[in-house]
Amino acid sequence: MDKHLTVTGFVVHGDKTLLLWHRRLRMWMLPGGHVEPGEDPESALLREIGEETGLKARIISGLKPLPFNYPAQVAPPYTILVEDSRESDGPHQHIDLIYFCRSLDGEALRPPRPDDMLVWVSEVQLRRGEPVPLGGCGVDVPISEDVRLLALEAIRTARETGD
Repeated sequence: MDKHLTVTGFVVHGDKTLLLWHRRLRMWMLPGGHVEPGEDPESALLREIGEETGLKARIISGLKPLPFNYPAQVAPPYTILVEDSRESDGPHQHIDLIYFCRSLDGEALRPPRPDDMLVWVSEVQLRRGEPVPLGGCGVDVPISEDVRLLALEAIRTARETGD
């Protein structure tokens, strides 16, 4: 099966993390996407976050780089998930590097398109497993368990690192 390298970022501000509604897949997801040729995972992630949310972010890493300048080092992901893709370009898998990030713009979302649905979800909502209202249409959509647990871990990590 064909495999694509992707990056996903849990963007945290205070006790909240950002979710976006994926119209085609009809589910709450996180900013992210494919690593393009010539990109490293960090650059790809920060580009995707900017494109999808309008936010600037910084990667939170629990590991400090080793004390040398060459070769260059990039932040390691928190975890790596292998996901079956439901995209229209044929069956394949995403090797998804999962990062935790901090918003440098606070909660000041600037969606690229007016119909994009972005929401900040609190730690309390995540702990309770509350579904998220879908943009004023009267429908609440649950958050998948993997996203919920990783979001809680991202908030905890951001609080503990304080970086």
